[in-house]
Amino acid sequence: MIANGKNRRGIASALGISPKTVAAHRENILAKLDLKNTAELVAHALRSGLFSSEK
Repeated sequence: MIANGKNRRGIASALGISPKTVAAHRENILAKLDLKNTAELVAHALRSGLFSSEK
């Protein structure tokens, strides 16, 4: 959802959780993968095959 441009409110609404929970999960993912920002997160997802840039 992040790679598709959704912000934390949009993600939270789609998943039925709070925006703070979305932010916490994002920060935990960044820390565990030693990534610094959203751009690095999206690049990692593309390299790992977790997300396709094709629509």
